[in-house]
Amino acid sequence: MAKSVLIPAIEQRLRGLIEVSRRNIREHGFVERERPTVTLTREFGCEGYPVAEKLQRLLEQRSGAPWVVMDRALLDAVAKDHNLSEEVLQKLGSKNRFLDDMLSTFSPRWKSDKDYYRLLSRQIMALAQEGNVILVGRGAAILTQGVGNCYHFRIVAPMSYKVKSVADRMNISAEKAQDLVRERQGQRDAFLKDFLGRDIAEPTLYHLLFNNARLPAGRMAELMAEVVLPAQGGQATP
Repeated sequence: MAKSVLIPAIEQRLRGLIEVSRRNIREHGFVERERPTVTLTREFGCEGYPVAEKLQRLLEQRSGAPWVVMDRALLDAVAKDHNLSEEVLQKLGSKNRFLDDMLSTFSPRWKSDKDYYRLLSRQIMALAQEGNVILVGRGAAILTQGVGNCYHFRIVAPMSYKVKSVADRMNISAEKAQDLVRERQGQRDAFLKDFLGRDIAEPTLYHLLFNNARLPAGRMAELMAEVVLPAQGGQATP
C-alpha cells in the first residue's frame, strides 16, 4: 500500500508550516514568552496523527495562536533540507540557545542513523523550547523530559485493536498486520532505548496514557487539551 494512506501529503503540510511560522512573526514577533509544547507517542497501530490534528485545532481555539504538528514525516522533510530548516525554524518565534547550535550542525550527508538522529534531536529540542508545537513520536517524550513547558501523552491499545487497525488501513491480512506491528514496534523501542537509554513505554514519562480501544481520537484530544490549556483559562503546570 502507498505510504500516503498513513501519512498526509508532506508538500502541502510544509507549505502550511511555513505559513504558520510567518504568521507567528507577523502577529506575535520575537517577544520572549513561555508557550506549552505537547509530545505525543503511540504504539504502532494506534491513532497518532488524527489525535494530533484534532488537538491542534482545540489548542488553537483555546490559545488564539497558531500551533504546528511535527510528526516523523514532517520532521524528516525539514531536517533533510538545510534551506527549509532555516526558513521554518528561524521564523517559528523567539530565538533560543539551541537554535544557532542546531542549525550549524546541518549537513547534506549522514554517516549513520544515529548521526541523523542526533541532528533530529537538536531540532526537536529547539521546537520544544519554542512552544505551540505538537511533537509526534521520534523519542520527543524522552528528549524533552527536562524542558519545563512540555506535556507528555501516550496512546496504547491491545494487540487485537492494533492488528485490525493496521490490516484495515493497509489492506493486508491480520497475520501480516500482526507481524508488522511487532516488527515496527520492536524496532522503535530498541532504537530509542539504545540511543536514549530509556524505555519509551515507561508510564512515568507521561502526564496521561490513553487506551485507543476505549477512546476515539476526538475524545483523547479533548482530554489532552484540557490538561494543557484548561477551558476555564490559564495554563496547567507541566
